[in-house]
Amino acid sequence: MHTSPLPRRALFQTSCALLAGAFIFNSTHFLEAADTKAPLMAYVGTYSSPLRKVPLGQVDLPPGNGRGIHLFQVDRSTGALTQAGVFEQNTSPSCLAVSADGTRIYSANETDGFEGTPSGSVSAFAVSPKDGHLTLLNTVSSSGAGPAYLSIHPSGRHVLVANYFGGSVAVLPVAKDGSLGAATDVQTDSGTVGPKKATNAPPGSFAFSGHEVPHAHMIEADPKGRFVLSADLGLDQIMLWKFDTQKGKLTPNTPPAISLPPGDGPRHFAFHPKGQWLYSIQEEGSNIVLFDYDAEQGRLSARQTISSLPPGFAGSNFCSEIAVSADGRFVYAGNRLHDGIAVFSVGPTGTLTFVHEEWTRGDYPRSFSWEPTGTFLYSCNQRADHITIFRTDKQTGIPSFTGTYVPVGNPSIIVFLDLAKPK
Repeated sequence: MHTSPLPRRALFQTSCALLAGAFIFNSTHFLEAADTKAPLMAYVGTYSSPLRKVPLGQVDLPPGNGRGIHLFQVDRSTGALTQAGVFEQNTSPSCLAVSADGTRIYSANETDGFEGTPSGSVSAFAVSPKDGHLTLLNTVSSSGAGPAYLSIHPSGRHVLVANYFGGSVAVLPVAKDGSLGAATDVQTDSGTVGPKKATNAPPGSFAFSGHEVPHAHMIEADPKGRFVLSADLGLDQIMLWKFDTQKGKLTPNTPPAISLPPGDGPRHFAFHPKGQWLYSIQEEGSNIVLFDYDAEQGRLSARQTISSLPPGFAGSNFCSEIAVSADGRFVYAGNRLHDGIAVFSVGPTGTLTFVHEEWTRGDYPRSFSWEPTGTFLYSCNQRADHITIFRTDKQTGIPSFTGTYVPVGNPSIIVFLDLAKPK
């Protein structure tokens, strides 16, 4: 989760009063549903925090350039984004998740203080079915500092949160109105922290981002919802949990975790649509590991390791996002510093073959995603303060730059919601 040459705690935000933010509109961009079709919306989470004073002898840390959650209407034919407003937040809503029925959005607010406690927070929003505007339902503690990731359990009854700085994961219950309750379970990661030098680091790499303490970086249920997986970058492990949907409780599976090479730093993972393969991307090792996934037992077995970078690369790189195309034919990997999105073809047994890497036209691509048809790919270039748009060739998997840049301060994630889609 390296985001700056400064220490990791540069992203900590001493917390303030949370989410009193009002929804701000530019009247020239007030969006109404088309006569025949409601809009396709995009929501961009950003780093958007005030100046933080740090201990004497250290420099003041700069604020994030975002303003909260930025809203856009998507042109279905060109992929272009038109600004639709901002839900003002000064708490860095760096990760967003949309409910399956499209009525709610949840944000992980990457701060280290909430209501006087050393914790970040999670916010729940109702989505207007007409124009996609957001109404804050409530905000609760994430039960750990610096939540960097959240996901919605397939049942829709719980939100799962990974607290990066707190080194913990939490389960938050979802009420009938979509608001969130206090955590029903919190699990703190523990174990031996990996070395500063990744086992599989590229030649000449100085990449180091989180091997001083445990850092929970992602949490997500498997497709059936019986098991939950969470990645800890500092421990170089993917944790395996049984999940009690009724009680919202996590119980260590047998085995409770699977280890990756020391120092490689598992960041994110993605299931193949078939559900039998899982791809894990390592932030400091700059590689992807293919696991066979036993859905009945909730177990992983590594089978292939491949670099996320083009052949011959040397120097420092920090991996970011990993995603599988909807048809399961391609895997995509984000490389920061190298600033590209690598494309891999998926073989009959799930193994990967490098195909191409596309320059993102921006600095530090933190994440990327497609709109619902899979035609247009959007790269959130965090340090460049913009999003770039690509058209994806579905036969080759290769994205081509459309020439479009969208200004957004410190974009972290983009998610989509088609308001014309039947719910």
